[in-house]
Amino acid sequence: MAGTILTVGVVVCTATLSLAFTTAGAAAVFSQRLAGAADAAALAAADAASGLVDGAPCDRAAEVAAAAGADVSVCDLDGLIATVTVSATFVRFATTASARAGPPG
Repeated sequence: MAGTILTVGVVVCTATLSLAFTTAGAAAVFSQRLAGAADAAALAAADAASGLVDGAPCDRAAEVAAAAGADVSVCDLDGLIATVTVSATFVRFATTASARAGPPG
């Protein structure tokens, strides 16, 4: 009887830890994808600001972010330098990532 209770306890602890580690790994992957979306959106905005592509810089950033499953929450231009913040929801938590792009100093 004691061995059965111990076995059930070990299985429950193992399942709980597996779920926790899987969730943490998924959150890390989501964070990197969101950072990539922010980078791509900032590059798109900087390209539009420099005239390399047509369109308004923040509109281009929004298009690129939407393609990656994110929304642009902040889009600032300082000359040819674009700073973009994108947001998305992971599970029930709102997450953000920011990126900056433009010509070298």
